[in-house]
Amino acid sequence: MTTASHPVDAAAGVLAGRGVSPGVVCAPLARLAPPPATSSADPVGADTGIECARIDAALEAVAADLHRRTGTADPAAAGVLEATAAMALDPTLAAAAHDRVRAGTPTAHAVTLAVEEVCTRLAGLGGYLAERATDVRDVGHRTVAHLLDVPPPGLPAPGHPVVLTAPDLSPADTAALAGSDVVALLTEQGGPTSHTAIIARALGLPAVVGCAQAAFVDPGTIVLLDGGTGVVQPDPPPAARVLAVGRRAAGPAAATGPGRTADGIAVPLLSNIGTEAQALAAAAGGSEGIGLLRTEFLFLDRTTAPTRTEQRDQLTRILRAFGSRRVVVRTLDAGSDKPLPFLPLGDEANPALGVRGLRTAAGYPQMLAEQLHAIGEAAERAGREIDVMAPMVATADEAARFAGLARAAGAARAGAMVEVPAAALRARELCAAVDFVSIGTNDLGQYVMAADRTIGSLGDLLDPWQPALLDLVGLVGEAGRATGTPVGVCGEAAADPQLAVVLVGLGATSLSTAPPARDAVAAELARHDRDTCRRAADLARSATDAAGARAAVAAFLDRT
Repeated sequence: MTTASHPVDAAAGVLAGRGVSPGVVCAPLARLAPPPATSSADPVGADTGIECARIDAALEAVAADLHRRTGTADPAAAGVLEATAAMALDPTLAAAAHDRVRAGTPTAHAVTLAVEEVCTRLAGLGGYLAERATDVRDVGHRTVAHLLDVPPPGLPAPGHPVVLTAPDLSPADTAALAGSDVVALLTEQGGPTSHTAIIARALGLPAVVGCAQAAFVDPGTIVLLDGGTGVVQPDPPPAARVLAVGRRAAGPAAATGPGRTADGIAVPLLSNIGTEAQALAAAAGGSEGIGLLRTEFLFLDRTTAPTRTEQRDQLTRILRAFGSRRVVVRTLDAGSDKPLPFLPLGDEANPALGVRGLRTAAGYPQMLAEQLHAIGEAAERAGREIDVMAPMVATADEAARFAGLARAAGAARAGAMVEVPAAALRARELCAAVDFVSIGTNDLGQYVMAADRTIGSLGDLLDPWQPALLDLVGLVGEAGRATGTPVGVCGEAAADPQLAVVLVGLGATSLSTAPPARDAVAAELARHDRDTCRRAADLARSATDAAGARAAVAAFLDRT
């Protein structure tokens, strides 16, 4: 299994990663087959023109294959595949490979070198674009396989449940997970915004990322993986195996109807949505509404901004699909780890603390105005109301200015995201300026702990059970009660059933999660009355660290 020379806690037999999709699984470990290798010693084509044409044809074939896969993929995976197909057709990659072929490099190896050049450039940009390097490498591997006429890398299919491990997973691999033998994911790299994390949550697969020690666990080893805590235990004791297998067989507890506590307090359970396909699937699946529509995903992977008409038409279709159910649209959250080619923000020493979210409107006010008008027109066309909120609001003055613009453009209600500690600390003033607030625990956590959320090694600090983060959530909840302002939570913390109980106890009046998490959250809330939620919240805030908060609440809720 492992050896003492490897960085594994031998005494406890436990590995630590970042849990990005909750659930507990016990199954043998399986690895992805390695991609086809290339070498500078491979034969060189006689005609560089023909070899460049072969590269172009291979890239086009890869793009076409990825497009075909979108027809049968999960909605979340379909959007990822489309974006990756666009990368295969990016002329920058082809041009870099052509240059190497003309310099005398063997054709397949020229693709490998060109891919690494592009990936190095992306890594230097950091954040969202750095995590797209995995996608570019997958395009390269598939292109090389096409050129060498060998099968592309794919998922293992042993005929029994497995925990799939790899340095990271490509979009094509993750898109094929639904219906496969894979019951959980374990990657050495990756962060909360990686495609592995996004699609794992969308499919309801337990997943742990950023676990470098996984490289030292032998294939076939039984592992116990907890996608909530990020803990992975190779060769767990028999009792733990039986318990985990039983939990998987039982699946999440069933829940019907709208979210509510045991004493009948309504807690709407909404959906976090990134693409139109996800929205339509959530509407058909009985979601109570959308608590976070990430509009920036219409903007990403484009060289020009979407037109007002494009934005309006897409949003109109989403609003019509949800009927009268609540839809909360977040305006463009660009900058930092989500740079846009058509929105040059300049070089920043620390982009996460720079121009992002609502702050981009200072330099590009027309972009926000166009988006707000598109949102208002969509609501009018759909014949219904819509809620709009701004990301990265720091002060009440910022919130008030945004609210005025949003209402003037046709929003029924205007709100603000609470992601900056200053907004939480002065939450009463913020609540007085808007109609609702929504807490983004992902960003709020990284700012209160001064820990970049894209760095897997900082997973302990970024744990949403951190008492300091819960203290800030509690401040916002108190402000909401005092001012009569609804307080939502749309960060990934809301997808943890027991943490959802704590959030309600802290004052959250609605929760928004990835759709697969809804049933388990609804079932846990239905077991406890509001007083129990408040007592659980007090226990969590009284702990000294995230592990202690989680353990104290788990023990308390198990007794109630």
